[in-house]
Amino acid sequence: MPTYTYEALNEAGKPQKGQIAAGTSEEAIARIRSQGFFPMSVREQKVKKGSAAKTAAASGAAPKKKKADLSINIGGVSQKVLTTFTRQLSTLQDAGLPILRSLQILEQQQKPGLFKNILDGVHDSVSSGTTLSDAMAAHPKAFNKLYCKMITAGEVGGVLDLILKRLAEFMEKAARLRRRIIGAMIYPAVVITVATVIVIGIMILIVPNFEKIFEDFDTALPALTVFLIASSKWLAGRSYEGQFPGVIFVMFFPLIAFLLFKIARKSDGGKAVIDSVALKLPVMGKLISKTTIAKFTRTLGTLINAGVPILDAIAITKETTGNFIYARALGQVHDSVRQGESFAEPLASAKVCDAIVVNMIDVGEETGDLDQMMIRIADNYDEEVDVLVASLVSLLEPIMVVVLGGIVGFIVIALFLPMVKLITSMM
Repeated sequence: MPTYTYEALNEAGKPQKGQIAAGTSEEAIARIRSQGFFPMSVREQKVKKGSAAKTAAASGAAPKKKKADLSINIGGVSQKVLTTFTRQLSTLQDAGLPILRSLQILEQQQKPGLFKNILDGVHDSVSSGTTLSDAMAAHPKAFNKLYCKMITAGEVGGVLDLILKRLAEFMEKAARLRRRIIGAMIYPAVVITVATVIVIGIMILIVPNFEKIFEDFDTALPALTVFLIASSKWLAGRSYEGQFPGVIFVMFFPLIAFLLFKIARKSDGGKAVIDSVALKLPVMGKLISKTTIAKFTRTLGTLINAGVPILDAIAITKETTGNFIYARALGQVHDSVRQGESFAEPLASAKVCDAIVVNMIDVGEETGDLDQMMIRIADNYDEEVDVLVASLVSLLEPIMVVVLGGIVGFIVIALFLPMVKLITSMM
């Protein structure tokens, strides 16, 4: 049976160190707590290579065979894969399986790639005595700070199965919200892309034929027609010899804009400008605001509910909120709470949340039910985001019709104006 070394606090709050024999880390934590101690760190003592098989058998995990296959690790782990893993690990822990056996089962189910390698590393670290949270923290491409802090809270409190369940629910709700927003944007994106391709085709293939016809008119062309022909030449690269075709710039413009956006967000000044402008956009600004509020309240509520200290919870939420304006407001909240003041007051001063949000947080502070109040706010704002997404889609459809109709109408008018002018001059 493995031996675990532990650091704990006694009833008087004084640190205690010792060793205890147990089959698993969960059993060791339970035994430490039964002695009246509050465990802070529980680690399995490292064993010699010859006794590794015995340790694995005692913990419920079959000996692992190292594979010699290599895989290329690029990028990070997708949220979908991580959410599925969290739900499955929660189910296995709820069923009572040892953590090593659970990790081994889930690692074997993964396809060769980055996440499989990460789980293999986590399993090896835990089997050598590292806590699960520390093992996961060593792989930030898969497990962010929020994830690791919640796992730490579950280990310290001896309720890892419950924390994993809450974490899985949190990630699933965040994924549903993200899918709704992305799904609503697919239709406008497809329509705009197809319309752009059609307009470019008209400009490159059709307009030059009209240009040849206009050359035989022997009359000055209207300004609209001249502009249309010049645009056609620019797109096709016919304005002058050696000109770079403008259609290539149009094709790569979204990528260029995306890269510039990423570069601008590397600095605090760029983040502040971009996020401030985004929050002031009609309809879209409200959508971003409500989505961010739903995200940070759910994150904060889940962390506090999991037992993470409130200052740590606010700091983690600030880092994961994804919006500079709200992150700055949470920084002010963090400073206020650290000084013993209220949570709601600095949030109200920042003017980034509706009055009802501030009032609900204030009530949560007074009643000692802040975590549940945060989650309730998140649920309400998720519903409002659904309504706003539907409104945005309804608004985009007529806007797209008007814009596309205006572009096609401009092309048609520009092409037929010379004919009208020629007929008028002949009468």
